[in-house]
Amino acid sequence: MSDRCAAFRSLHRPGRPLLLPNAWDHASGAALAAAGYPALGTTSLGVAAASGKPDAEAATAGETVRLAALLARLPVLVTVDVEAGFADDPASVADLVAELAALGVVGVNLEDGRPDGTLDDPALVVAKVEAVKARTPEVFVNARTDGFWLGVPDAGAATLARARAYRRAGADGVFVPGVADPGTIRGLAGEIDAPLNVLHQPGGPGLDALGRLGVARVSTGSLLFRAALAAVVRTAAAVRTGVDPDPGMPSYADVRRLTAGELGRPSE
Repeated sequence: MSDRCAAFRSLHRPGRPLLLPNAWDHASGAALAAAGYPALGTTSLGVAAASGKPDAEAATAGETVRLAALLARLPVLVTVDVEAGFADDPASVADLVAELAALGVVGVNLEDGRPDGTLDDPALVVAKVEAVKARTPEVFVNARTDGFWLGVPDAGAATLARARAYRRAGADGVFVPGVADPGTIRGLAGEIDAPLNVLHQPGGPGLDALGRLGVARVSTGSLLFRAALAAVVRTAAAVRTGVDPDPGMPSYADVRRLTAGELGRPSE
């Protein structure tokens, strides 16, 4: 196992969760690296929306690989959201992850949700996980199961059954987006024999509370991208009404330094 992959794995500590912010382009990743986050992920929604393409429909494989190549140059550990692997063929998914690993990526998210609101056949997801781990065993495979996210019937039982199957296939962690109830989260953390990743949800438990529930990783998902869109519109409105924009935003020179790879914290 590479030192970088081992370092990423070590950040998953139940009770002391890794806060994983999610980037959608080089600038957002560079800004997060400059802010001192040891690891970052990508957001498939952000990547897709920034490219003018739909999310979760296997439309952004090229954009995802190009972004991974840029982010992997930053002094952070990078894990990549590959949706459902951008393919149904397990060998093709393994090829993609091997390509990402060669770029320096240390982890991937691999999901079982489908664009039509149903879940993939768990046997297919198991085959994908097995193929990836056989090809790149050092890469941290975070198997995402979307029962709660999609609101499927009996989501709790479906989540546990799938999490156990993916874990037996070699998954290193399990991601359960859409779950917010503290009792449910505590139960999942106790029942799943792998680091549990949940999605931060405004109004839900905070990072410390999630740690006390046994969570090992908390992702921001598309939250930062959506917040950036809101800031764009808010700033334009401020200019239109004669209000000074947020004085805390990076300067032109700050952004040039980030793009050039000078990753010191933005100047005052």
